[in-house]
Parts: sequence; structure tokens; C-alpha cells
Amino acid sequence: MAATRDKRTWNDAELRQAVANSQSWRAVARTLGLKDKSAGVIRTIKRHAARLDLDTTHFTGQRRWSDQLLREAVPGSSCWADVLAGLGVIDNGENRVRVKGHAIRLGLDCTHLRQLDRSAPAEDVFREPLRLETLRTAAAALAMAWFTLHGCAVALPIEPQEYDLLVTTSKGVQRVQVKSCASRNGRGYWHVGIGRRPYVLDKSAGKMPYDPESIDLFFIVLGDGSIYVIPSSILAGRVSISAESYAPYRVGDASSLLQDGAPAGTDAPRVRSADVDDFLGLGVSFHAQAFAFDVYFGGDAVEPVREPPGAVAEE
Repeated sequence: MAATRDKRTWNDAELRQAVANSQSWRAVARTLGLKDKSAGVIRTIKRHAARLDLDTTHFTGQRRWSDQLLREAVPGSSCWADVLAGLGVIDNGENRVRVKGHAIRLGLDCTHLRQLDRSAPAEDVFREPLRLETLRTAAAALAMAWFTLHGCAVALPIEPQEYDLLVTTSKGVQRVQVKSCASRNGRGYWHVGIGRRPYVLDKSAGKMPYDPESIDLFFIVLGDGSIYVIPSSILAGRVSISAESYAPYRVGDASSLLQDGAPAGTDAPRVRSADVDDFLGLGVSFHAQAFAFDVYFGGDAVEPVREPPGAVAEE
């Protein structure tokens, strides 16, 4: 033993061999036969490695590339994409942050790594596939954008409430519950659940209607982009509806967001109920063509559509 006061079960020669053949400090501990790989044990190993001035630049930890490989990749690259390609890792946000962090830790000069001054080719355009199963998560953001574009202040409740949004209109503050339906049912209709489940630990309770005194509006977005804003008094006592029966309350179209950029359909009703405008007190102060989803303007109220034959009955 190099140090008689040490309680080590390994010597300097074994440490040299373990460091040379390992890619992480935990691997060194494992090679030395240590079952205890706690932070204290790792610190002891690091202290003796520093005393012996052992080279650990080949360590990668959980990475697939070493500090030395990063040192070699940075100087010869013109952008971070080149660096990641040189390291053999996928170019995404997470990997860029990790590589940049290690480059800073190593004190590497990265000032020459800039976004290339060139027009992005067509293949570089964002083309991630649409995932309608995420509509439930996105619906609240769509509702916030829709109300905001109408000049309404939108706020989120500070604690969980029966409503999702608080919207300030000229008629006062409206409590809005956001609902969505990503696809048609087996009969081809938009069957939208608008009920809530009472709180129980095992979530076994059936759906029940919202208290119409706790909710003022339902904002509903469908998988085809249709947007409905319906007063809760119209839907009181129900836990599901067929959206086709509420055409007068269809107020917009977000299909350009929900169909991979495909143009909105031309068969949508281009009017909305005057009752909705009066209830919301909404004022339009922008040009609809400038935004990703259309907003229906004015027009006479249309007669309510009768329940489609064979549609699921409302509860």
C-alpha cells in the first residue's frame, strides 16, 4: 500500500489499471471490487487519482462520447450541428444543451459556432407529424388564443377549480370549461364528453354534469378544427352532446392547426348565433386572415340542427 493509514482494499497500481480501462468513476469502483459506490467512496477514488495525476479524459459516464472527442470535434466544426454529428449523437434540443454544457465545463472556445447564414432548405422545415391524441392538452391553449384575439383578458385559476379559464368580456368575467373531442365516433358523429368525474381515489365514479352556477361557458374544439362556445345554461344537466346539434354556437375553425396545414374545409357554417355574441360581449379588433384559425363574423342566426339520425342520445 502506498499509504499505510489508508483503509483501501486496492493499491495505486490497481487504481491506475482501473482508470485506464474504465469510462466512469462508478466503473472504476466496480473494477476495484467495491460494492459500496457511494459519493464518499467515489470522492476517495478521485482524490487518489488526482494524487497520481491519472488521465481521465476518456471518461464518458453515461455519454457515448468522451471529453477528448469533444475537444477534437469543436475546433473543426462551423456550427453545433457539425459538433453533434462529429460526436455521433442525434441533433436535438436535449443533446445540444448537454454538449454545450460539457464544452463550457472544458473551457472550449465555441465563439465560431454560429447558425449558418443560409436559407433553410425545404427538408429543414418543421414537419413533425400531427398527433390528435394531444388535442386534450392543447385545447386550453387554443381557447386562450381565441379569447385573446377577441380582445378578452384571459387568466388561469391559481388553484384547481371546476373551470379552466377566467375570461374578462364586456359582459363581465366568464368562467370557462374547456373540452375537446379528437375523433368522430363509430357512427361518424362528434360525441363530446362535457361531464366531470367526482373526486374519488380510484376514479371509479361515473361522470356527472357541471353545476351551471359554477360554469358560464363551454369552449369545445373538435379534431376537425371546429370551435364551439356554448353557454352552460344550454348544456345544463348533460354529460355528453353531439356537436352537430349545436351549429349556432360554432364560432371558429382551427383546422389549419389540426390538419398538418391543410386548408380549412369549405362546407363549414360561416355564421354564428347573435345570442352568442350578446352573451359573450365579444368585439372583433383584428383581421381574421392574419391568424392561423378563422373567426366567424356576424351573420344571421341559423336554426339549430336536429339530432342526426342514429346519433348517441344526449344525457
